[in-house]
Amino acid sequence: MAFRQVARQKDGAGKKAGRGVGRAAPLADTIRVYVKGIRRAAAGRYAIFLEELEQVHVIGKYCRSLRLQWIAGIGVALALSPVARGITLATTSTTLSAASTPQSCLTSGLTTTLTTLTIVVTGSAPSGTVNILDNASQIASATLNGSGQATASLYLGDGSHALQAVYAGDAANSTSNSNSVPVSITAQCDSSFVVSVSGITPSTSSTMTLSPGESGTATVTVTPSQEYVASLNTTGAPAFVTVSCSGLPSLSSCTLTPADLEILPGQDAGVISTLLIQTESGTVRAVPPARLGHRSSPVAWAILLPGMLGMGGLAWGARRRRWLQRLALVLLVGLVTTLGTAGCSPLHRYYNDGPSNPHETPTGTFNVTVTGQSSNGVTAITNSTTMVLTVQ
Repeated sequence: MAFRQVARQKDGAGKKAGRGVGRAAPLADTIRVYVKGIRRAAAGRYAIFLEELEQVHVIGKYCRSLRLQWIAGIGVALALSPVARGITLATTSTTLSAASTPQSCLTSGLTTTLTTLTIVVTGSAPSGTVNILDNASQIASATLNGSGQATASLYLGDGSHALQAVYAGDAANSTSNSNSVPVSITAQCDSSFVVSVSGITPSTSSTMTLSPGESGTATVTVTPSQEYVASLNTTGAPAFVTVSCSGLPSLSSCTLTPADLEILPGQDAGVISTLLIQTESGTVRAVPPARLGHRSSPVAWAILLPGMLGMGGLAWGARRRRWLQRLALVLLVGLVTTLGTAGCSPLHRYYNDGPSNPHETPTGTFNVTVTGQSSNGVTAITNSTTMVLTVQ
């Protein structure tokens, strides 16, 4: 499938569901009509569909352009094949592999089984979209990276599944299909979605290992169950899941980008967020700053010298008068208190001891919990997983 065009609803649209009609044509010229992810009847190089639906995707096999017209509320699509335009497309090959990963489930006797798909397309630098089919029905799509690869996480329901990847092609590459890969699921968990963590960096045996002041990243995936996506297909509205983390050591932080993930109707593949954990480090005690121009103050001596002489006179006369003894004692206590307060002041400690060391993230091993939460307006839906963080 090499071309995609989206036709949106016009005013005065009809009220019947759209479907493909038209004369038969060779397979090389066939186009396909998809309505909200569900494939309708295939037509030849011509496809006619009513425009009542919100979106109609017309995907042409080997076609390079699409001409749309609206006639009396009916959409008419004319696909032009590359033969008529002299275009030569590179042959592609699509391969699909599936791996199942079990996780714990809150419901006793059940197990959460995630199926991770790896798709590889070879050709002339292929790009674009790969559609994922389950028992011939499209359930998700993925975008190829610069190496012609794509991954997708699925939370399949109980039963037998036949998964297939269909490359949609691009301006230089033809379409291609992978072989069907069988997957069997039993005793699947009953949660609406599953939160998982992968791609931990830096890591040692799947544990994020950091020193104070360093940061680490991971990929958080929220994968909806097929039953949950089916409920979204009924309402036609997306669902939003907010992800967060807890259990971090003190003086560390966790950031998720984005924090709110959108699950679309008809899209069974998991959605991802990037997790960043940042720790704090202390610094070596700084050298006390130089007190430039610091020397004895004449004003201080002008106050202290007469005071000390006066206290000496009071002490001399106190031997004959008791009230002078009491006055000398009060003055002595006041002088000692003043000197002690000045010696313990923050400014005195700063100039003599230097600035204090800032605190740093404590060392140890911590279980960090990553939680996804959604709500249907009545009850909250949550799921969580844990990862290990070691600060050394």
